[in-house]
Amino acid sequence: MNWHSPAEFFAMGGYALYVWGSFGMCAAALTIEPFLLSRRRHAILRSLRRHAQAERMDRDGS
Repeated sequence: MNWHSPAEFFAMGGYALYVWGSFGMCAAALTIEPFLLSRRRHAILRSLRRHAQAERMDRDGS
């Protein structure tokens, strides 16, 4: 496809809403994913620490 002006490029032949909306959603997902993975990792580590502490307390108490 040939575009004769920047406005035509950004209009994407009448499909701009779909093209740029898809691009934006993909960019948002790629931006948010590392943050969500980090939060999940911290939650899992916190749970494992609690579990290990509970096991130590059970062993010491018995």
